[in-house]
Amino acid sequence: MSSEKRVNIFPRTFWIANTLELFERWAYYGMFTVLSVYLTDPISKGGLGFSQSERGIMQGVVTALLYLLPILGGALADKYGYKKVLLSAFLTLSSGYYAMGYFSTYAAVFVSFLLVAIGGALFKPIIVATVSKTTNEKNDTVGFGIFYMIVNIGGFIGPWAASKLREIDWVYVFIMCTVVILFNIILLWFYKEPQRVEEKKESLSKSLKRIMTNTAIVLKDGRFVLFLLIMVGMWTMYMQLFFTVPVYITQWIDTTQLYNSLPAFLQPVFGKIENDIGIISPELMINIPALTIITFQLIMSNFLKKVTPIMSMIFGILVIAFGFSFMSFSMAGVTILVGAVILAFGEMASSPRIQEYIGRIAPRDKVALYMGYSFLPVAGGNLIGGLLSGSLYATLSDKYLFLTKYLSDKDIHFSSEISKDNGLLFKAAMDKLGMTHEELNSLLFNQYNPGTIWYVFAAIGALTSILLFIYNRKTIR
Repeated sequence: MSSEKRVNIFPRTFWIANTLELFERWAYYGMFTVLSVYLTDPISKGGLGFSQSERGIMQGVVTALLYLLPILGGALADKYGYKKVLLSAFLTLSSGYYAMGYFSTYAAVFVSFLLVAIGGALFKPIIVATVSKTTNEKNDTVGFGIFYMIVNIGGFIGPWAASKLREIDWVYVFIMCTVVILFNIILLWFYKEPQRVEEKKESLSKSLKRIMTNTAIVLKDGRFVLFLLIMVGMWTMYMQLFFTVPVYITQWIDTTQLYNSLPAFLQPVFGKIENDIGIISPELMINIPALTIITFQLIMSNFLKKVTPIMSMIFGILVIAFGFSFMSFSMAGVTILVGAVILAFGEMASSPRIQEYIGRIAPRDKVALYMGYSFLPVAGGNLIGGLLSGSLYATLSDKYLFLTKYLSDKDIHFSSEISKDNGLLFKAAMDKLGMTHEELNSLLFNQYNPGTIWYVFAAIGALTSILLFIYNRKTIR
C-alpha cells in the first residue's frame, strides 16, 4: 500500500468518536429545535405553557453555560482521562434528557436542561481533541471535513425524528434523546483513548490556574477583546433561528401551501396533518439552512476565497440580517423558506471566516490559545439572544397576548378556566367571533404586525456589520 493511501486511513477511534458525535448531535438538536415550542405551547396542546419571558431566560442562561463550561470539561478530561469523562457526560446527558420529559414545573425543567448543558460541556472538548489526535497534518483537513459532515447529519436526523415523535406525545422526544445517548454508552466500550503526550501531568487545580492565566493573557489584548465583543451581536441575531423562529412559525405561519406543493409520497415524510390540514413542522423548516449549507458551502468558500475574512464576515452578517427581515413580510410559509435560505448563505459567508480571521490577528505563538476563546461571543450571543427573544417576543409578537388585548378591546370575556389556557382561549374566541383559525390569525397578524421583531434583530445584525467595518478601518495596521 502506498504511503499516500495510508495517510487517508483513519484509526478505529476516529470513527467511534465521529459516531458518538453523530448520536450526541442527534439527541441535542432533536430536543433543541422543538424546545421553544414545547416550553410555550398551551397545556391543552401538550406543551408546558410557560411564558415567552420564562422561555427566554431558560434558553439564554443554559445555552450560554453550554458554551462557557467546555473549558472546564477539557481540564477534567486531561486530569481523569477521556473515557471516564465521556462516561460521566453520557450519564449526565441521559439523566437530563429523561428529566426534561418527565418534569413540568419551571424550576425542574430548568435544572434538567442545565444537566444537558453540563453533559454537553463535558463531551464537546473530548471529541474535538480525539479527532485532532487521530489525524495528522496530511489528513486532518479530510478528517475535520468528515467531522463537520457528521455534525450536520446528526443535526438533520434529530429534528426530523423529533417532529414525528411529538405527533404521538411530547414525552417520546425526550425518550428518544435518552435512548440515543444511552446507545453511546455501549459504543464507548469500543472507544480507545488516544495516546497522550508524554508530559508531567497537572493536578486539576493547576490546570484551572493555567486556564485563568491564559484567560488573563487573552483579555489583555484589547483589539482581540473588542472583536469578540462586536461578534456577540452576530450570535445574538443568529441564535433567533432556534430561539424565536420555531415559536413564530407555530403561532403565525401558514405552511399548508408548502405542504401541498410537496409530492404526495413526501408529504408524510416532511409534513403532518393537524386540524384536518397538512402542515410542515417548524423544526423541519429551520432545518432548511443546514441543508443549504451542506449543498453550497464548498461553492461559497471557493467563490469568496479572494475576499478578506473581515469583509466576508461584514457581508455575511448583513445577508443574515436581510434573511431575518424577509421573514416579516407575510404569513405565507414561503417567506420563512426564502428567508431561511438567504440566512444560510449569510452564515456560509461569515461563520467559517471567524476562525480564519482570529488566526490572522493572533500573535504567531498564541494562535491555538486565541482560537480556544472564540467560543466567548457564542456564549454571550446565546445569553443576550435568549433574554431578548423572550422579552421582545412577549412584547412584539405573542399571538395570545394580542388575542387577549383584542378581546378586551371588544369587551369579550371568558371564564378563568378558559382564559388561563391559551389554546382553549383561542378556540373559544374563534367560536365567539365566528371565525376559522386562519381568519382569526390573519386578523391579529394584520392588526398587530408581529413581524416587527425581525426588524429589531436585523438591526442588531446591521449594527454589528457597521461596528465590524469601523473596527477593521481603525485596526487595519
